[in-house]
Amino acid sequence: MSASAVFILDVKGKPLISRNYKGDVAMSEIEHFMPLLMQREEEGALTPLLSHGRVHFLWIKYSNLYLVATTLKNANASLVYSFLYKTVEVFTEYFKELEEESIRDNFVIIYELLDELMDFGFPQTTDSKILQEYITQQGNKLETGKSRVPPTVTNAVSWRSEGIKYKKNEVFIDVIESVNLLVNANGSVLLSEIVGTIKLKVFLSGMPELRLGLNDRVLFELTGRSKNKSVELEDVKFHQCVRLSRFDNDRTISFIPPDGDFELMSYRLSTQVKPLIWIESVIEKFSHSRVEIMVKAKGQFKKQSVANSVEISVPVPSDADSPRFKTSVGSAKYVPEKNVVIWSIKSFPGGKEYLMRAHFGLPSVEKEEVEGRPPIGVKFEIPYFTVSGIQVRYMKIIEKSGYQALPWVRYITQSGDYQLRTS
Repeated sequence: MSASAVFILDVKGKPLISRNYKGDVAMSEIEHFMPLLMQREEEGALTPLLSHGRVHFLWIKYSNLYLVATTLKNANASLVYSFLYKTVEVFTEYFKELEEESIRDNFVIIYELLDELMDFGFPQTTDSKILQEYITQQGNKLETGKSRVPPTVTNAVSWRSEGIKYKKNEVFIDVIESVNLLVNANGSVLLSEIVGTIKLKVFLSGMPELRLGLNDRVLFELTGRSKNKSVELEDVKFHQCVRLSRFDNDRTISFIPPDGDFELMSYRLSTQVKPLIWIESVIEKFSHSRVEIMVKAKGQFKKQSVANSVEISVPVPSDADSPRFKTSVGSAKYVPEKNVVIWSIKSFPGGKEYLMRAHFGLPSVEKEEVEGRPPIGVKFEIPYFTVSGIQVRYMKIIEKSGYQALPWVRYITQSGDYQLRTS
């Protein structure tokens, strides 16, 4: 059992939208939510679940709105919060920006969506692609297509429509890894992790079943294979289409995919990562009249790989002026509103080393900086390469009509929160 009612409130606690699914919570109860929230906030005891009498308020804040679900029973709190976040996701798909103004402009469609999202306290159709097939929007007007029973009620696949046909059946798989790295001034890695996602773009007819095989270490242990080229995945999260029981039993990723783009899974690896692009910097100040910055960048990844769209953000004193630059490759520009120099390199092959020199004038009245300098930030993207070594071993596509389909796989490594301290 999920929520009895769902409310959307403005920042002052005034209800903009209310949808009572079961009728056992009086609408007047929501008046207690905002005073209770403010009281708990003042006491420093604010929690995501607040209670008043028999009523429990489960709430999230998004932009300038509060989304509040109420229940009288000991409901599954994680299910309610998942529903609230899914509601936000659906609304942003429809209105691009979810805020007070978009709520006021789209009352009719929001009530239609709330009726489809939940029925008598049970979540129903929560996939925006399916909802958009029969709740369509033109401007602020609503067109409702032919009525039908929500697919989840009939135990059909709620995230995929029947009768999809393509002349050419294809699946595109993108394995994208973001590297989060923090290095101190001594060159020691303080924090390193890899956050990965596997995204699919599906153009398949009918109701195909897909099976994806990875070089998963747990799977290799189960099957007695060598663990040398396997990857130990942590914090794995799947799209709702994946059969979790099958994965728990034998680590098979089996699913009937939604049509088009979707994120199949995400994972994390808290392994020690060698900095892919290493930065060294030297700063020289001359009698408070000028400053020279020398930055050396080195690609510490395989020579056959190339980093694209590299941006190195080097912090400079806030009162610097009269910039002059010299680079061995790429171009540099001063961004005074951010107090940084951005060194852009279009193509950075592995094993290469490049230099950038920057000269700035400083006012003679400049005081010594007490605070340490902000870290150097790096952005990059390396195609056809993953830091973790994860591999798509196979993609099987099974459909009753027996057609042949081509899976295409692409690997990309990019920078996440990638910072190197200099002081």
